[in-house]
Amino acid sequence: QVQLVESGGGLVQAGGSLRLSCAASGRDLSAYVMGWFRQAPGKEREFVATISRGGNRIVHADPVKGRFTISRDNAKNTVYLQMNSLKTDDTALYYCGASDRVGSIKTSDDYNYWGQGTQVTVSS
Repeated sequence: QVQLVESGGGLVQAGGSLRLSCAASGRDLSAYVMGWFRQAPGKEREFVATISRGGNRIVHADPVKGRFTISRDNAKNTVYLQMNSLKTDDTALYYCGASDRVGSIKTSDDYNYWGQGTQVTVSS
């Protein structure tokens, strides 16, 4: 069993930056592919980014490419999402997930564990 806790969300003006963290406990995070997803009110959960177990394979969704960066520190059992040049469209509840699958996992159904989410609100 893996417990995931996200943090780092908040209210920021458009153009600003935030760094989200996802801390894991219960299992060694290096055993999992990790991903960030987001869900805005009235919308489905949306893929944001994923990173392989060793951190050498990274995929970002098109809407965040060039602005967001996923990374991980397996020694600290933590995954990060650096978000720059934030837009109002980025407003959502951000979740991290852990998957025991292989490859770049972009589908939320393929993740085994989820955190409770951290709210990101971008004002104009």
